[in-house]
Amino acid sequence: MITLRQLEFALAVAKHRHFKRAAEDCNISQSALSLGIAELEKQLDTQIFERNNKQVLITPIGQDILTRAQRVFSEVSDLTTRAHSHQTPLAYPMTVGIIPTIAPYLLPKVLPALRANYPEFRMTIVEQQTERLLEQVRYGHIDTAIIALPYAVDGLHSFEFWSEDFFAVFPKDDIHAKLDTIDSEDLATANLMLLGEGHCLTDQTLSVCHFDRAQMKSSFSDASLNTLIQMALANMGTTLVPEMALDQLHLQNQNAVAVPLAEKGPHRHIAFVTRLNYARVDDVNLLGKVFKQAFEDAAHQD
Repeated sequence: MITLRQLEFALAVAKHRHFKRAAEDCNISQSALSLGIAELEKQLDTQIFERNNKQVLITPIGQDILTRAQRVFSEVSDLTTRAHSHQTPLAYPMTVGIIPTIAPYLLPKVLPALRANYPEFRMTIVEQQTERLLEQVRYGHIDTAIIALPYAVDGLHSFEFWSEDFFAVFPKDDIHAKLDTIDSEDLATANLMLLGEGHCLTDQTLSVCHFDRAQMKSSFSDASLNTLIQMALANMGTTLVPEMALDQLHLQNQNAVAVPLAEKGPHRHIAFVTRLNYARVDDVNLLGKVFKQAFEDAAHQD
């Protein structure tokens, strides 16, 4: 009889392409993992992996088996959560993915409200780029993710709960800091610094400002958004920050001025994404309402 544990071993090997790292991921010995894989292949009468001293390859039929195994895991995860869906709201722990250009600015605003309203709720945070989070949502590795739209979310539900504009960052003594708004032409001449490939904030900036990616290639950086902000404040150029980051920007940098974009907003929409058959969709909607209220309360305080 094939077991879920055997499928877990196989998926771990497929993820790491390495038996030792897969064993560590599954918290077992390498010999126990190898035995489990061998038993799975025996039960299926099929070779899933080709392995030698240098590499682990997945056979064509193995790839099909692993794809189906991942679906099984997603269904089991949803089965577990569905069994708890009748309980009180947010009574069951949840793993939430958040992209790096949202997490540090959203969490200080929403966590106090979440704690006050649902003190027993347990939430684990995973911070990664959008594409990786969507993959984890699809495969059932995490419950839901908070991302910035527009972004392709084919095959997933999205629940928008906030929208916002982008602002350009300058030190007070920069000539651009005196502007009421800044347009694409001024940004192009102000040495605009953008996050590297894979960050949706960069893609959305290029779209909003109608910049050509090839022409802006020299603007991309592997630095974090906070580092780009510090570079901008040192008169090395400018970068764009989302509206939710303005509180921290001004609190941490008294020399900072945030100039609104002239391009019509909102420039991005903040949303939860979940699987189409996710059992706890009501909890996700509830989180969205709590977060929206927390943002509105913060805006009124300002």
